[in-house]
Amino acid sequence: MWVWFLAGFLCWFSINSNADNTSSTQLNEVDVIGKLDQARNSIQPSLGATDYNIASDQIDDQTQGDNASFNQVLLRAPGVVQDSFGQLHVRGEHANLQYRINDVLLPEGLTGFGEELDTRFVDNVSLIDGSLPAQYGFHTAGIVDIHTKSGAFTNGGDISMYGSSHSEVNPSFTYGGSAKGGINYFVTGSYLEDNLGIENPTNGTSAIHDQTQQGKMFAYVSKVIDDTSRLNVMLSASHSDFQIPNSPGGSPFTDTAGNPLPLPSIDSSNVNDRQIEQNFYGIVAYQKAEDKLNYQVSAFTRFSEANYLPDNIGDLEYNGVATKINDSILTNGLEVDGSYQLNDNHTLRAGSIFTISDAINENNSLVFPDSGSGVSGPETSINVNNQKQGEQYGLYLQDEWKVFDPLTINFGGRFDQSYQYLNEYQFSPRVNAVYEVDQATKIHAGYARYFTPPPLELQQNINPAIFDNTTNAAQIDINSPAKAERAHYFDVGVTHNFMPELQVGLDSYYKIAAHQLDDGQFGAAPIVTPFNYKKGKVYGTELTINYKKGGFSGYANAAYSHALGKAWESSQYHFSQDEFNYVADHYIPLDHDQSLTVSAGLAYEFDHLSLSALNKTKVYADLLFGSGLRKGGDTPNGKRVGSYNPINMGIEHTFRINDKNDIKVRFDVVNVFDEVYELRDGTGVGVGASQFGSRRGYYGGVTYDF
Repeated sequence: MWVWFLAGFLCWFSINSNADNTSSTQLNEVDVIGKLDQARNSIQPSLGATDYNIASDQIDDQTQGDNASFNQVLLRAPGVVQDSFGQLHVRGEHANLQYRINDVLLPEGLTGFGEELDTRFVDNVSLIDGSLPAQYGFHTAGIVDIHTKSGAFTNGGDISMYGSSHSEVNPSFTYGGSAKGGINYFVTGSYLEDNLGIENPTNGTSAIHDQTQQGKMFAYVSKVIDDTSRLNVMLSASHSDFQIPNSPGGSPFTDTAGNPLPLPSIDSSNVNDRQIEQNFYGIVAYQKAEDKLNYQVSAFTRFSEANYLPDNIGDLEYNGVATKINDSILTNGLEVDGSYQLNDNHTLRAGSIFTISDAINENNSLVFPDSGSGVSGPETSINVNNQKQGEQYGLYLQDEWKVFDPLTINFGGRFDQSYQYLNEYQFSPRVNAVYEVDQATKIHAGYARYFTPPPLELQQNINPAIFDNTTNAAQIDINSPAKAERAHYFDVGVTHNFMPELQVGLDSYYKIAAHQLDDGQFGAAPIVTPFNYKKGKVYGTELTINYKKGGFSGYANAAYSHALGKAWESSQYHFSQDEFNYVADHYIPLDHDQSLTVSAGLAYEFDHLSLSALNKTKVYADLLFGSGLRKGGDTPNGKRVGSYNPINMGIEHTFRINDKNDIKVRFDVVNVFDEVYELRDGTGVGVGASQFGSRRGYYGGVTYDF
């Protein structure tokens, strides 16, 4: 991985080249870092898109705080819908999220249950969506822009132990600070073990065969070279083991003659399927901020792997096929972004990105021969192994034009090209306008053309005919490669401050798509496959309310969304012939379509003096409401599962030991009223299994700050 050698060389060069430079970092170091952070933010501002920010104090005010998974943090943003296996949907899209760490792209990894990103390293996170400016390409449902803790403004760390329900044990640590020579650093690590690694497929209080162990590490090092430049290095590693949970009373698979397969009988609650995931990434970024010119050059690498290990007898008995899967992807890339202020009215921004990926898909399937009159022999093995290199290029140029005092127009375009199983490209114009009616009110409107290639690592380049006359035969022997989605996106919104403490926003959007991308789980292995609808349309409205005064803070988000697709045109072998024929002539709701989504939270912090030491107590509560995802009906995705609205709450108390040391004790209750709710019922397009939300859980933790 060449980026590691580049990281070491740049760190050595920057430190040694400035060892005798007495003019470097002449400003106060904190001021220099603050100035560089502000300059970096100005390179890639939201410029008329919808930008929802969640700061570290708001994360701390939610149930479980930074012990919560990162997806739980994002679910508190408007228009974000929860799904099984930790999947998220933003504004009616399946996945299609772009993650950025300190304004550097984090390349795609294999989807799975383990969340690579640890909430503990987040200083603040923004969800940017709507009509995006030209610097954002490829994955455009939403930009998850994470700014990490750096150690620049604090020295010290914490050690924490958290857990309880579902046998959870979750120790963690963080540490950050500064060293001589303009070096700042931050590191965090955690370990999680519990008996609810994946959503329970039953409505019980505990799942069967659902243990997980997860370890995560993240490190950030920054070297301030002089008052106008710095070098940042970020490293991350995660490893996760999962048992795949079971449902008792499963129905055995039958062959074409209606007979069970010739196998030793095994109870469905004793099937032993497992999945192992690991992810590693490294980023090196050089930033320069001069008077009118700001730029950042970044190199990055990421390796992601998911290994599904089936129970051969159990999977054959209940699915007719047992498939061992080992998928991985290695991506290296280079990104350049910059801004230049021509004059008081015009700021130009330009940049480019290049990635090269190597994806490997190894599948070994055990099946029985079945030519139409029942099983005719012993099980046999079919291997499907693919390796594919993919490349993506992107270029953009745009102008932020301050037409006159209240009106700013940002216009430009980008060109993207994708070399994967198909060679595709597109020029995408973008334009956004922001009008400040007064100091309290802003109106924005925009149009964006989008180009979204399918995820290389999830595409299955197989000939379905190899499974003909077996217990894994498809009804349709066609597997056209997935195409890039091409969309027209319109967005308009307004924000108004009714008072300094209260901000309200309203935003509406409409998307018209060709080759609408979606993903689905089509086998026993919980790994999704991309496919296209020939046509798609998504539209909706979001309302956001934020209030903060003194020790009280609160937020509420409500979103209405509708997502439709028509005519499957890739990965056709996954569908039944009847469903395929119906969808060819009818729009259907996408399986992740949820009409109404609400998130809300309240927190109050009050201080009191005890024994001349300052102590703090904080209480908080939040809820998530969903009208329900889709399920099967008389037509594909024709019905909904039920609605849900679990309520969570907790309390945290801080004991001040001295000026530098605190002990924090918190107690959280998840799903206070023990609501039984279903995310998936196992039916619908690309829905592999039923999934229930977590039942009531009690969690406690102690954190020592030093």
